[in-house]
Amino acid sequence: MAAARKPLHRTHQYARDVLKGKIVAGPLVRAACERHERDRKEAKSKGFEFSEPAANDIFDFIEKLVKLPDTTGEHGESKPFRLEPHQAFIVGSLFGWKWKTSGYRRFRNAYIEIGKGSGKTNLLAAIGLYGLMADGQKAPEIYAAASDRDQAMIMFRDAVRMVEASPALAKRIHKTGIHNVTNLAYGMGFFRPFSREQGSKSGTRPHMGLIDEVHEQPSGEVINKMRAGAKGNMNALFIEITNSGYDRTSICYQHHEHSRFVVEGTKEDERWFAYTCALDEGDDPLSDESCWIKTNPNLGVSIQPEYLRDQVSAAKNIPSETNTVLRLNFCVWTHAHVRFLDIPKWHAGVGQVAASALVGVPCYAGLDLGQSDDFSAFVRVWQLDDGRFWMVPTFWIPSAALLKPNRPYAEWQRAGALTVIDGDVIDYGSVEADVQRLCLESKVREVAYDQRFAEQMAQNLTGTGLTMVNTPQGFQLTEALRKLSDLVANGLLVHNGNPVMGWMAANLVVRHGRNGEMRPDKDKAAEKIDGQVAFVMALDIVVRQSGVPQYQMLVLGAS
Repeated sequence: MAAARKPLHRTHQYARDVLKGKIVAGPLVRAACERHERDRKEAKSKGFEFSEPAANDIFDFIEKLVKLPDTTGEHGESKPFRLEPHQAFIVGSLFGWKWKTSGYRRFRNAYIEIGKGSGKTNLLAAIGLYGLMADGQKAPEIYAAASDRDQAMIMFRDAVRMVEASPALAKRIHKTGIHNVTNLAYGMGFFRPFSREQGSKSGTRPHMGLIDEVHEQPSGEVINKMRAGAKGNMNALFIEITNSGYDRTSICYQHHEHSRFVVEGTKEDERWFAYTCALDEGDDPLSDESCWIKTNPNLGVSIQPEYLRDQVSAAKNIPSETNTVLRLNFCVWTHAHVRFLDIPKWHAGVGQVAASALVGVPCYAGLDLGQSDDFSAFVRVWQLDDGRFWMVPTFWIPSAALLKPNRPYAEWQRAGALTVIDGDVIDYGSVEADVQRLCLESKVREVAYDQRFAEQMAQNLTGTGLTMVNTPQGFQLTEALRKLSDLVANGLLVHNGNPVMGWMAANLVVRHGRNGEMRPDKDKAAEKIDGQVAFVMALDIVVRQSGVPQYQMLVLGAS
């Protein structure tokens, strides 16, 4: 009689069930499972292995020792913490994958984005207790980290309640202060909250940094502080867990995007684990309940369908609630304001156009000079023979702008997406020299500018032989804005993925006139849109060259 086949480990089984469609999941979770299956096949060549005993050890700790206290206010009894399949996949991946030579954990960083109410804070608290009691680190420092003390205390209080609910844990872990629990038998290790207010303090040596609600982090200060303190601990673990946000300049969105690239295989980062819930294109959670499970894998466990139905009803009936519900419950990266452009389609336009394809193709440009301490933008546009448009932006800011808080300007500079000019204010002479050079390189035929802000530079550039076209930023840009919207919507815009331009695309809003006219609205925009304005000005030249009548003429002729 043939021996029974050994069942798959729970970590592997989840990935297999997702890929076979037995468990419904969104695109980035499916991609994470595909990565997991690739890793199983390629582990030997990559130098790591999956240790089932290591994964089972934390499974047993959580499921046999940790109790979930009653938080309903009805004084019910605590219950065992049973890891749901997606939680087993996360925990098993983090603790099961190890470097074969050193035995250290393969993953040092983890990013988990999931719908509100999915038990994410409880999961982190349980992992933290394991780190405090059973992870093999002498005197482990475990931190429940968040943007402020109140948020950090939520996870810390969950951990304290778990200890109080479990006699086995309570024997070994003692509360030694309002903000501290200690394992005296494990080399004086402790578990305590950590927040941005403590960011200037040194001396932390975290074994685990458990970072909650990353979308509320105004900067990477807390995360960077955590990681910096663990430089000598090769087995340290940093887990970020969050709902989706709306700010595409935030540290949360940067880690969201890095996670996407890693699981999709376009970036390699063997120390980064990602479990990112998302809807598929075309899913409408406000009308179709079948997609809810993709962003709420704990549906029916820690979060009930009735709750989500109430949220959806609010989103449908109260417009101001729509974005909040989509963001928190359905992992949709929304924006604080109504956008002019379809941002997913904007990002879908990232690509490259060979220099050989631009030979002989007319190039037009738009120039938007910022105030003395602000962005200046220059955008070149080529209309290709196949109907597509290739767009390349260039940006400048003065070095003093790098001091503005919560802005990724320095990172954009390092990425080559932004030129920083020394000084407290922008050096227009440097901008002018760069614009002249770029125009000569690309054989720019005409440059659109607004004489209110760039008259002197336009005169100087005209003197070098360039053709400068005064293009006020008013309602005469209506057709150019329509052109921009059509290019993005129809997939006819190709760009190099400049993150500054992508940020400004998400910020772009327009003001409407009485007769349907449009113009970019810098006052209404939540953040900078200078690059998009320069792009629209360049498109205005293209529209005129194609013979499309200017909307301003129609307005002037209206009765």
